[in-house]
Amino acid sequence: MTLVQALRKHSFELLLLVLLLGAVYHSIVYEMILDWKKDDNYSHGFLVPFIAAYLVYMRKDDLLAAVVRPCNAGFAIIALGLGVLFLGWLGTEYFTMRSSLVIIMAGSVLYLLGWEVFKILLAPLCYLVLMVPIPYIIYDAAAFPLKLLVTKVSVLSMKALGIVVWQEGNILMFPNITLEVADACSGLRSIMSLLALGAAYAFVLHTKTRDRLILILSTLPIAVFTNCLRVIATGILAQYFGSAAAEGFFHEFAGLFVFGAAVVLFVALGTSLKRWS
Repeated sequence: MTLVQALRKHSFELLLLVLLLGAVYHSIVYEMILDWKKDDNYSHGFLVPFIAAYLVYMRKDDLLAAVVRPCNAGFAIIALGLGVLFLGWLGTEYFTMRSSLVIIMAGSVLYLLGWEVFKILLAPLCYLVLMVPIPYIIYDAAAFPLKLLVTKVSVLSMKALGIVVWQEGNILMFPNITLEVADACSGLRSIMSLLALGAAYAFVLHTKTRDRLILILSTLPIAVFTNCLRVIATGILAQYFGSAAAEGFFHEFAGLFVFGAAVVLFVALGTSLKRWS
């Protein structure tokens, strides 16, 4: 049975599944969308479903040619997703409740359409996990050591350039001004946004698993490097032009410039990998 035939045969079951998911998850998804809107760390979430849909569209020929053989193993994944949802509901833990939607969707694909279709849709389904905001306890635990790393590298770089600066934790002390390396400069925001865009870039334009892994893993060093440049530039300008150089328009512009520079480095790495291949 082909995918088109299976969709026609199971149209009622699919409609029922969509209605059930809508009834269970409408408030959960709505709250997640509000997080995308109010928190810049997760604003990339608006793009993730559309990029996942495009990844599916890229494999349309494979999907149409796939043989559909429903697999009962998918029911176990659905049960796992429901268990994760229930545990998240008991603990009022939004990450597990939101992630359970992706698990249930994956289990439903396997249960109704079988392994062949499941393998084709596995990458888009995994990509949907990137739309789920991570718990703040994990965010804070990751942001603090990254913040210290960015601060230390920036201080060493500025000292090498002849800039007089002292470090106390994430505080930079210049002779005429004191600056704090905030969470926004830790690189974690850039990592999450770059990971979402980078994973899409890797899957759309690269076919080798090695290249995809290199690109995805490179998001951490690229984000840290570009945020170090941001802190260094801010520190140098603040020393010579005062606190105004570290606030307002320049600070916002520096954030946009850093992310743009990270994207350029990422694309350059991807291009180099293609040429090397």
